Amino acid sequence: MAKVKGAIVVYIERCKGCGVCVPVCPSQVIALNKEVNGKGYHFAFMEKPDECTGCTNCAVVCPDGVITVYRVKE
Repeated sequence: MAKVKGAIVVYIERCKGCGVCVPVCPSQVIALNKEVNGKGYHFAFMEKPDECTGCTNCAVVCPDGVITVYRVKE
């Protein structure tokens, strides 16, 4: 069976840093950045990009729809 590798893209300027995506990630890939976006919010980012499985949990729970998930079979 092929292994699936994932990646997320966060629309940084629209992310309000609510953190809802952080605990739903089974691989603990997502964290809130120490830097802030143009609105002053700490935005979500991939802290451990090599561990992302592309499960889409983060995109599903994001209240603002700012996360896009990509999956590639290896």
